[in-house]
Amino acid sequence: MINSYKANIAVQPLWQNLDWSSKSNVTSQQKFQADTWVHLLELPNPFSFDEALLLCQQSEDEWLAWIPDHGEAVLNVSQFCAA
Repeated sequence: MINSYKANIAVQPLWQNLDWSSKSNVTSQQKFQADTWVHLLELPNPFSFDEALLLCQQSEDEWLAWIPDHGEAVLNVSQFCAA
């Protein structure tokens, strides 16, 4: 016998206010150095590692990095954080 009873329960969704601008401001204010590992917030492909080695700074907000199982990539500081 299948029980088809449905409880009369209302669930209210919880809304989170995600402030992406403040996150990117915090990240861009961090000072990074070459030859350090950082944690990637976005993977360049599903098979790459989630960390990258910073090689050299290309601009105020961009770094050339090496990502295992992906290769070299130019990353914006909003795409990674300190490992």
